[in-house]
Amino acid sequence: MTIRLYCDEDSLDHDLARALRARGMDVTTALEEDMLAREDEEHLDYATQQGRVLFSFNRGDFYRIHTQYLEQGRSHAGIILANQQQYSVGEQMRRILKLSAVKTAEDMKNWIEFLSVWG
Repeated sequence: MTIRLYCDEDSLDHDLARALRARGMDVTTALEEDMLAREDEEHLDYATQQGRVLFSFNRGDFYRIHTQYLEQGRSHAGIILANQQQYSVGEQMRRILKLSAVKTAEDMKNWIEFLSVWG
């Protein structure tokens, strides 16, 4: 199954969501899902319940949460992390599409990918 994406508040960019959708990717955002001002774990749990990989610029917190989930035997649908303001919207789109062309939703379960690897 192909990756479906959930953009949290930190990565929320309507231009990115529109660009990915225009290229056939299933994307939703924290704003569209009425998930603004929620805790990081709530975003990850929501994305997982919806079968979506979470995309965020919040690298430190989500790496820590990922580690905690694994230690506690909890599952998540996957996380993609990027450095904030490192890439233009176009570059974020290209890297996410490149990743999604190689990785499936199943590959992403309980996994973290860093956008910097997908250049």
